[in-house]
Amino acid sequence: MTTVQNPPTTWAPPPAAPARPSRARRLVRGRAGDPGWVRPALLALLAGTGLLYLWDLGASGWSNSFYAAAVQAGTQSWEAFFYGSSDAGNSITVDKPPASLWVMEVSARIFGLNPWSLLVPEALMGVATVGVVYLAVRRVVGAGAGLLAGAAMALTPVAALMFRFDNPDALLVLLMSLAAYATMRATERASLRWLVGVGVLLGFAFLTKTLQAVLVVPGFALVYLVAAPASLGRRIRDLLVAGAALVVAGGWWVAVVELVPASSRPYIGGSQTNSVWELIWGYNGLGRLTGDETGSVGGGGAGGGGTWGETGLSRLFTAEIGGQVSWLLPAALALLVAGLVAVGRAPR
Repeated sequence: MTTVQNPPTTWAPPPAAPARPSRARRLVRGRAGDPGWVRPALLALLAGTGLLYLWDLGASGWSNSFYAAAVQAGTQSWEAFFYGSSDAGNSITVDKPPASLWVMEVSARIFGLNPWSLLVPEALMGVATVGVVYLAVRRVVGAGAGLLAGAAMALTPVAALMFRFDNPDALLVLLMSLAAYATMRATERASLRWLVGVGVLLGFAFLTKTLQAVLVVPGFALVYLVAAPASLGRRIRDLLVAGAALVVAGGWWVAVVELVPASSRPYIGGSQTNSVWELIWGYNGLGRLTGDETGSVGGGGAGGGGTWGETGLSRLFTAEIGGQVSWLLPAALALLVAGLVAVGRAPR
């Protein structure tokens, strides 16, 4: 009987893991599974947006001198910084909460007070918004659609205007876009952490332009309530927690101002009774819809005409507003219907 011996085995080290590309290479190349054109196209979109928004940015000087004066006050007084005062002596605040002023005031304290130190942060928030829109759309329908969505955001006329101006809208739109992205991430895995992030982002958006920030809340909440992969009780609980986060993030400044005696703080600009609550619900709230609130923009209601045109549901389609963004609404509604038809009776 012959015994066959196995040949001796030679130990060999395991194959080395492939070297991870450098951060700079990952920035240029993008994700491993992306086609080669995706990341260069994205970088070109963001660079083009930056060029569009930054080109000749100082042409309009201080832009809205009302808010520019408040920025100047905030660079001279930390009390004016906190309250959003129009003057360093803290006699009266601007007609909005101060979150958008805080961004410009930090920039002005670092780089000095000049039109560029006020407006460059606004333009960069526009570039960031385009990037956020790309990321949000990409998660659902891919990079190509994300690039188209980002380009539409960058080229919308009212966006090109507001991201070159020192009004509160630049920060408002960025925060609401981030909240939309966070809503998508929360809905994918029923993530309470992401949903709380939505509440925090919208809370700070509230401190930017009050009730305009919460117009998206019903839509975001409905998306999570319908589509998040969790039990109904869990979804309701998560929404309540996120709502509490919104109240805390948006209410702390309001609470401080209301608790401080009126004699120890500036007058609340835009209100008739020196009250933040009146400012929220009046001038910056229902008055923006009806035009009938004291201290509002004065739309005058149906058939009337104020400084900013008639108020009401048809306002978006008037000559004053229609060319700014409303041309996108029919396409958005058509695509919404098409999406609902496409999913049909698909599982939740």
